[in-house]
Amino acid sequence: MWRALLVIAVAACGQDTAPAPRSFAFGPYSLTPGQEITDQCVSVTLHNDAPIYVNSVELTTGPGFHHSNWFYVPEFVAPGADGTWQCGDRNFLDVVAGVQGGVLFAQSTQATHELQAFAPGVAIKIPAHSRIIGDTHLLNAGDAAITIPLSLAIAEIPKADVTTELAALSFENQALGLPPHKASKFTITACDIASEHQAQFGRAPDFSIYYALPHYHTLGTGLSFEAVRADGTSTVIYETTHRVGDALGGIIDPPFSMVGYTKIRFSCSYDNPRDTTVHWGFGDQEMCVFLAFTNSTRTWGGGALMYENPGPGVDTGTEVDFTHGCQVISNDASH
Repeated sequence: MWRALLVIAVAACGQDTAPAPRSFAFGPYSLTPGQEITDQCVSVTLHNDAPIYVNSVELTTGPGFHHSNWFYVPEFVAPGADGTWQCGDRNFLDVVAGVQGGVLFAQSTQATHELQAFAPGVAIKIPAHSRIIGDTHLLNAGDAAITIPLSLAIAEIPKADVTTELAALSFENQALGLPPHKASKFTITACDIASEHQAQFGRAPDFSIYYALPHYHTLGTGLSFEAVRADGTSTVIYETTHRVGDALGGIIDPPFSMVGYTKIRFSCSYDNPRDTTVHWGFGDQEMCVFLAFTNSTRTWGGGALMYENPGPGVDTGTEVDFTHGCQVISNDASH
């Protein structure tokens, strides 16, 4: 049987201090040499009669726990016993979970310990009668069997202490085709936040970005996320040049204000030493994803979402550059 530890602070109505955490057990995860598991979910129903306000999430695991995404959803989503189950058996999809509830946490690729901690007073609101579902990806790339531990700790703050409620912003580029024996850069351009914001609120973007987390695999060398003005000039919101295995997320301090900006642009860079082209996917393939948390009352997402062909690219002599247009998706984040 698999066993993991999920520690959750659950709010009590009218309390001035955070209650003691409570824990749930699954795991551990056992993988044979070369084994990969991509359709495994874990869940716990919170039985919370009032919203809870999560200020930090801490993941602890081991080598072979490749990546995981964690969501809060209404307790009727993906019905069935809590514990470990096949995501496909309950028709669970990340994109649907993000609409039905919201993003709680995403693990940096192969990071065995990671803390997503917001500033005091800043929190993700999990509505009453929710459950947490983690979509996990396990990969044993070695020649020996491994056993992988897992723990997730969630710290809550009282409602009275909450100054800012957060919602997710997530863009990805599935139009990848890393050329062999080349450095390459894939850019999603012109994610038009302003037009959607104007349509929803009747005004230009006025929210801020509080936390950021890039996601790529072993060939990734960095990600840059920028805000673009109407005149085409831009400012970097967040960037990293770390390799996988490090915790890539971090607080943006002070929060980055989108006032005066109309679009978002992001780029992933890679170095492919292989003899074959690498595309979007699991295992030895690549990804390009950017997750952030904002104080908008709407969730934001999009990018290139259909595993599209990236096109021929432009060889600059040092790298091959690819660009792709952007689809923007927005949903009400209030619950």
